[in-house]
Amino acid sequence: MDGGAFAQAFLYPPSVMRLRQARLRRAEKVVPATAYIIRNGRLDPEWSAVERRTMSIAGRAISTMITVSGYNDVLKMYARAQQDNIGFNLAYIGSDFSKELPEPFDQAFMRALFDYGYQRARRGYEWAHEPPTV
Repeated sequence: MDGGAFAQAFLYPPSVMRLRQARLRRAEKVVPATAYIIRNGRLDPEWSAVERRTMSIAGRAISTMITVSGYNDVLKMYARAQQDNIGFNLAYIGSDFSKELPEPFDQAFMRALFDYGYQRARRGYEWAHEPPTV
């Protein structure tokens, strides 16, 4: 089981930092490290009207919990990178992407989302160096 139920992402295994710290203790050269996190989703909550029905409310609650879990994972990765003195670069779908998904796997939506990312990269992608505040 997982698929994002427990954690949607992790930064690096603890063994990576143990090896870096051991090299530092021995006064060996350590190459500066930078993390690049690409979040295939939004980090800001999306407002939506919900029918006053149990299943609609439950569905929206689960969707919100998954979104918040992803944001929390990014916050944890940022905190870990800060603690370990690792550079932090984050890409995600910003609030400036406003097209709504009419149904799962909608081709027009997927093309618009691809174009959104492509245009940002073409302009010289501006990586976020800390998570956005929501």
